[in-house]
Amino acid sequence: MKYFLAVDLGATSGRTVLSSWDGHRVVMREFTRFKNPQIPIMGHLFWNLPHLYNEVLTALRRVHEEDIQLSSIGIDTWGCDFAFFGQDGQLLGLPYCYRDSHTDGAVERFFHQHMPARELYERTGIQFMPFNSLFQLETLHRNGCVGLKEAEKILFIPDALTYMLTGKAVCEYTVLSTSQMLNPKTGDIDEALLAVLGLERKQFGPLVQPGHRAGTLTEQIQTATGLGAVPVVTVGGHDTASAVAAVPAEDGDYAYLSCGTWSLLGIESRHAIINDKSFEYNFTNEGGLDGTTRFLKNICGLWLFENCRKEFRDVPADVNELNALCHTSQFDGVIQPDDPLFAHPDSMTEAIRQFCRRTGQAEPQLPADFVRCIFRSLALRYRQIIEILDEMADFSIRRLHVIGGGSLNVHLMQWTADATGLPVIAGPAEGTALGNTLVQIRAAGGVDSLAEMRGIVARSVELKTYAPQHTAEWDKAYEHFLKIAK
Repeated sequence: MKYFLAVDLGATSGRTVLSSWDGHRVVMREFTRFKNPQIPIMGHLFWNLPHLYNEVLTALRRVHEEDIQLSSIGIDTWGCDFAFFGQDGQLLGLPYCYRDSHTDGAVERFFHQHMPARELYERTGIQFMPFNSLFQLETLHRNGCVGLKEAEKILFIPDALTYMLTGKAVCEYTVLSTSQMLNPKTGDIDEALLAVLGLERKQFGPLVQPGHRAGTLTEQIQTATGLGAVPVVTVGGHDTASAVAAVPAEDGDYAYLSCGTWSLLGIESRHAIINDKSFEYNFTNEGGLDGTTRFLKNICGLWLFENCRKEFRDVPADVNELNALCHTSQFDGVIQPDDPLFAHPDSMTEAIRQFCRRTGQAEPQLPADFVRCIFRSLALRYRQIIEILDEMADFSIRRLHVIGGGSLNVHLMQWTADATGLPVIAGPAEGTALGNTLVQIRAAGGVDSLAEMRGIVARSVELKTYAPQHTAEWDKAYEHFLKIAK
């Protein structure tokens, strides 16, 4: 039996997952869980990277206490954000959070001052979002950020934690691909964009692929945890890359939806898709395993629900019971989930009401109205994006695989099947941690191919299929959604 530790960090919480591998199937156990709050300081939002690092050490100490012999450790996180390290190897301040408002207007400024939108898209194939690393770095450069000026190393969050654990700096391909700095034609950071930022390629560390052995725990960490020289392996450092590695697909005729705080909806392609349509629709090309490209669209997902839930009063504490309220409302209003109103509002319920007022719809009143509005709007947005994907894919999309925690939401899953007219295969819910683990197993010589990895998923987890019950009501709702989405 071999054991692997997956460090899986999201934008609201983190956890470590201990997995055992017997050569046939993976058994996962949530090992530790902890919060990952955004920290407001002097008008900005930051991540507490030392806190996350210390939580990893806590998990490693527990591994030692349970007398488990780890084969390796892998780290995945959200994309785009990064940390600065000085010549002495020390962290230069807390990393900025991608939801910080300092990049408001940064996309338009970049187009005006540095590079036209079409040229930037041709170079990177990445959708324009203000929190992309490129726009964050340009904003910090323009504002005279001291940490950036002094940085010897600029490392994306999974790479930063790998560096803190091993002393080895790397730049993992899949998380780099979220930055809007990777040129898919050259396979590395675009030199023209580095020149705009006044940065050097060497500051980001050497480019590595998922499955690379970055190093082993430093002697200091070995002493602090009681463990030996455990290898740290680069997995799909971007959590969606790890999650998509765990899609239990038997063929390629599918779309995937990584459903959580964000909804990431896309297809896998053997090459980047950069053309007039992908530019018009603002789709993105991110790196996957084995040279694949994750061609996808970022959708504001259950962030809408999570923030409304904080404001609800006198509702069930159990999230499943709260989700079920969607069937007790007759509210027919819908929202465009990706409207800027919902990026970082002071009140999500008021933002939804404001959108409904602006589009001439009735306003939701009860918690059930908000839940129904959010779930229906997400299902309809998924339909819209799948129709666009179908235009650009070189195959017909025949089913939708949903991975991540949102796959457990039976109401959203059925409505997604109904709205899209596609069968929805839900699971694994723990797709990111499982994909992280599978890359580690592969690096240890346990499997040879991505297809083998996906076969392990089918043997290791229970999946649920939702058959579409498509009705004229959904077509009517979709027509309404398309009108207000403009």
